[in-house]
Amino acid sequence: MARVKGGYTTRRRRKKILKLAKGYFGSKHTLYKTAHEQVMNSFEYAYRDRKALKREMRKLWIARINAAARMNEISYSQLMHGLKLANVEVNRKMLSEIAIADPKGFTAIVDTAKKALAK
Repeated sequence: MARVKGGYTTRRRRKKILKLAKGYFGSKHTLYKTAHEQVMNSFEYAYRDRKALKREMRKLWIARINAAARMNEISYSQLMHGLKLANVEVNRKMLSEIAIADPKGFTAIVDTAKKALAK
């Protein structure tokens, strides 16, 4: 069987990995093997943390809504239950933005939820 040299294809593949490893410390950005290992780990971290970011942001929104709701004498869970009963479909991201930027508007939303709970 004839010997196959890497040549063009291998060089392109390795250059692509080394380009992705730009900025890494030590041999991780110069040696192909260590660079490849680190790039593969970095892809895993990026995938994992894209999911984790969604969880963290939701937690932040809930904390903000809860703080604003308690200023209006209602708990977060009661507020969300009241909004569901009142058929108010506002997601948590928008609720937290309203709570920060427009406290009077948030108070109106809380009043809507309280009325729905009173029924």
